[in-house]
Amino acid sequence: MTKTALIPAAALALALSACSGGGEAPRQSSEEASEEASEKAPSSEAAAPEATSEAVATAAGTIPEVLRGRWGLVPADCTSTKGDAKGLMTVSADKLTFYESVAELGQVKAAEADRVAASYAFSGEGQTWLLDVALSSPDGGKTLVRRDSGPDAMPGPLTYTKCPS
Repeated sequence: MTKTALIPAAALALALSACSGGGEAPRQSSEEASEEASEKAPSSEAAAPEATSEAVATAAGTIPEVLRGRWGLVPADCTSTKGDAKGLMTVSADKLTFYESVAELGQVKAAEADRVAASYAFSGEGQTWLLDVALSSPDGGKTLVRRDSGPDAMPGPLTYTKCPS
């Protein structure tokens, strides 16, 4: 089975293209600016919170807080002191850490407060590969469901339980 190599140049190019330098904007008086701001202010307060939470999670390019922490496939994964917790997954803001591999967060395709779908660059045991992974917590952070897609994907969802702190 051949694993594809990660080429971070594409991610770097996308990140740099978002930082375009523009000319200096014409200055406005504070009175003109406040008039313009009040004209552009949204008239509906109900639409803002829903759009904001999704936009913040996606724009930040990180894994949502409710999905972070230590997760075990079986209870012993959370309590092992021998380093043999093969079903343990530790989720940080930008990384998934497993028993013998690490997955670095790549392009976030979709995100909400309790879910994220993204590309990950995996490495472990001398190999590297790319995989799309969707993480979600249907119950507010008690369990985490992981669905992989791609050539090296697991054949079905994996359900993890949050390890005690």
